[in-house]
Amino acid sequence: MNKVFIKSFLGLILISCISVSALAADVELSKDSTLEGILKRGKLRVGFEAGYMPFEMIDNRGGLRQRTLRHGGVRHGSQHLNYIGFDIDIAGEMAKALGVKFVPVETFWPSIIPALNLGRFDIIMSGMSITENRKRKVDFTDSYMTIGQTVLLNQKHKSLINSYKDLNDSKYIVTSKPATTGEAAVKKFLPNSTYKPFDTEFECAMEVLNGKADAFVYDFPYNSVFMAMHGTDKLVFLDKPFTREELAWAIRKNDPDFLKWLNNFLEELKSDNRYDTIYKKWFKNTNWYKFVR
Repeated sequence: MNKVFIKSFLGLILISCISVSALAADVELSKDSTLEGILKRGKLRVGFEAGYMPFEMIDNRGGLRQRTLRHGGVRHGSQHLNYIGFDIDIAGEMAKALGVKFVPVETFWPSIIPALNLGRFDIIMSGMSITENRKRKVDFTDSYMTIGQTVLLNQKHKSLINSYKDLNDSKYIVTSKPATTGEAAVKKFLPNSTYKPFDTEFECAMEVLNGKADAFVYDFPYNSVFMAMHGTDKLVFLDKPFTREELAWAIRKNDPDFLKWLNNFLEELKSDNRYDTIYKKWFKNTNWYKFVR
């Protein structure tokens, strides 16, 4: 899909308007659309936080270790950092369809929505779950994946803990990541546990692996990968999700042109099997494990 097609697509949206006044309003909207800005800039700037396996990660073959991003931190993609993962591959396909360059913009998770709304990037592609609170701040595309919260448990509790419900006691230290649905699940379902948040998924899981915490509540994909990479003899994976969440891409509110294009792109991605190919690469294959920490 090239720039000529995109401009034609925007033109068709305008032609479909019923009245002169509606046409004028849509013309103004089209000028302000993120899609139009992407085409003029020649760049698709994608916001995410690296570390959420297997969605977005830093490839350690670049020779650099991941620097910690604190609140408000933004790290733009450069020749020194190579990002890999499911969302990264999808973003590459999206940029290709638009005929522009893919520019990764790594951002600390709690500030990712404010950074989007400040215009630091064009779209969030970071395994974000649709929630009512987030819907008040951004618009979501159609869902591209369904996941749920699961538990990584220290091996010492294997015979004592059979369900997330068993962790609802102050004697158990439960970890998760701030501003995520994992944290929300802990506060909602395990209010009596001793909650200990950490800035990254990796820190949370390592606390449990090293016996400093009892359990880590987080998304099924991440916990499944971490278990396979690190925890077969030290962790127990309670792998039945106890929540149901839809993942989607997030954009600034009131941008119907961009939203419609993204939903059409997702439909096309799934219909021509590119989605399945990328999914198998990151969720069914283990070859990439050795390239991330």
